[in-house]
Amino acid sequence: MKLFLSLLPLILVAVFGLVSIMSPEEREKVVDLRSEAVVEMVGADNAFNLSSSTPFLVHTIQTLPQSNETEVVNISKPWLNSTDPLNETYVPHSRKLSILDRTEAGLLQARAAIREAINSSQTEDLDYVPIGPMYWNAKAFHRSYLEMEKLFKVFVYEEGEIPVFHNGPCKSIYSMEGNFIHAIEINDKFRTRDPEKAHVFFLPFSVVMLVRFVYLRDSRDFSPIRKTVTDYINVISEKYPYWNRSLGADHFMLACHDWGPETSFSVPYLHENSIRVLCNANTSEKFNPAKDVSLPEINLQTGSINGFLGGPSASKRSVLAFFAGGLHGYIRSILLEHWENNKDPDIMVQKYLPKGVSYYEMLRKSKFCLCPSGYEVASPRLVEAIYTGCVPVLISDHYVPPFSDVLNWKSFSVEVSVEDIPKLKDILMRITPTQYIRMQRRVGQIRRHFEVHSPPKRFDVFHMILHSVWLRRLNFRVHDDQ
Repeated sequence: MKLFLSLLPLILVAVFGLVSIMSPEEREKVVDLRSEAVVEMVGADNAFNLSSSTPFLVHTIQTLPQSNETEVVNISKPWLNSTDPLNETYVPHSRKLSILDRTEAGLLQARAAIREAINSSQTEDLDYVPIGPMYWNAKAFHRSYLEMEKLFKVFVYEEGEIPVFHNGPCKSIYSMEGNFIHAIEINDKFRTRDPEKAHVFFLPFSVVMLVRFVYLRDSRDFSPIRKTVTDYINVISEKYPYWNRSLGADHFMLACHDWGPETSFSVPYLHENSIRVLCNANTSEKFNPAKDVSLPEINLQTGSINGFLGGPSASKRSVLAFFAGGLHGYIRSILLEHWENNKDPDIMVQKYLPKGVSYYEMLRKSKFCLCPSGYEVASPRLVEAIYTGCVPVLISDHYVPPFSDVLNWKSFSVEVSVEDIPKLKDILMRITPTQYIRMQRRVGQIRRHFEVHSPPKRFDVFHMILHSVWLRRLNFRVHDDQ
């Protein structure tokens, strides 16, 4: 009987396919195999994008030194230690199956279901079935989305006070911060009040509100913002075990302000390990597509998308390409230098539109809408083009477009390098009418993924953001060895 009891934890672990009590060598092999399974799912069968610009690869979490006899216990604020962040005492202890073990087993099953969907028939869905070349693998995406709806749980920390926490703008180009915070906090399907049942943990601070209420204007001193975020993570790490358990890897922040990346540098593990959902998805500023999420920048001028959706068919668009906007970064300077003020009647590029000319009407008249980066890589023009049925032309360096692990942007948009701006008309003219019609129709088909609704609707931008976080959570496992 004693022998049986001593083997029971090992038997249960084997049943659930978990590896927490194995030796480091055995654990590494199993984790590697699972990592390879995910890579195989998204790579060999082209389930999700693995292009050089947006590689959705397995993220290696910064792990802690371990021995065969011990596991890492709770680590208190490791980012505050100046030299060795992992200098706690490790105590051997027995291992038993936990809620997290069962949670990880459920994620393992979801990964298997996504992998199987690649070669199976399309799943029926009364609401929407994604099909077409707009998706790297429509069947895998659909199955992943359904698995997310079935399983995914988000715990939102309740610490922190308005206006910096639990609040954000729901209008302007920063509207996605407030909209997401509001939507997730009132959501009964994905939000869980029990942190033990959560797959990820949301840090509900708004960078826009930090800049507005904490930052001293024109000081260029980020220390008050960094201190606020550091203090917040100190609070939750002392009150809960979850940040320390994963070193922040199953936590995520969301920011549409340009200073979102800068804010994430407040705590090393926040930018190194955590999932950062950022409008400023700039790989030259340490945006990592393997673990971070590109957030679409949506300028909700009225707080709603009503009146901004829709546009005529391809045959009724008389302008080849259109852009209107002031000098904002070097890319726009190059664009304006070559094409401003009707140097070519087919390419309408202006700093400011004449009085009485509607910006949105110009989008609806145009076949291609130019989306050059400003000082930062993100631009609301991308979504504005999609809303009005205009094929986006991305002109940027180091930008990862939103939802690139699901959407094949090359099927419904045009990418133009900065050095090719002088050749812009030649590039667009080489697209045949048939090719353009297909691209324009595809823009209409993927528009639902960028729409903002209150309350959210299936497959809309809120759910696509959640799905991007869900994909990254599928890409690693968390061990709870207390």
